[in-house]
Amino acid sequence: MKRLVRYLSAFFIAITALSVAGCASTATQSGTGEYVDDSVITTKVKTAIFNEPTLKVAEISVETYKGVVQLSGFVSSQAAANKAVAVAHSVAGVKSVKNNMTIK
Repeated sequence: MKRLVRYLSAFFIAITALSVAGCASTATQSGTGEYVDDSVITTKVKTAIFNEPTLKVAEISVETYKGVVQLSGFVSSQAAANKAVAVAHSVAGVKSVKNNMTIK
């Protein structure tokens, strides 16, 4: 009986370790917690851009990976691009912002 308990304990520890490892992040893939955090950051950045009257949220795409926000799309001027970057930087959790926006 003790042997069975020991084997079952080892089995459950192994399953738990594999589950945790499955949720961990790699260099190219977010872990579960990071994905949720990135989704929240993306939503907050989109909301901040929407609330900025000089920017058009429909023309700016926002993607986040491990706290790094990438802005792409089209803006009317360099000032608008700079404003979008500044707005994104102001959001809590943003580590850095990559500006891939095009001026039309």
